[in-house]
Amino acid sequence: MDFNQEFKHPPINTGDWFLTILISNIPLIGLIMLVVWAVDKENNPNKSNWAKAKLIWYLVGFGFAMMVLFFVGFGTFLGFFNNFGANEF
Repeated sequence: MDFNQEFKHPPINTGDWFLTILISNIPLIGLIMLVVWAVDKENNPNKSNWAKAKLIWYLVGFGFAMMVLFFVGFGTFLGFFNNFGANEF
């Protein structure tokens, strides 16, 4: 294990974090930049790990939203057919 690799990247200062978070919050560009920061091997490992964690949270939120939409849609579908009597089909 090369201990010099740990000190290869300097700490990210507050201004850089400010710009990183600002860019990541832009709707489509932010998602693209998160992917770029997550897969870039030359990037600071702290920023890369942060981008990976934020992408995981986006996936969790997307999965939760899809689940809610599925249950709302399924409930609406069932409610629609419950309004009809058995003889109406």
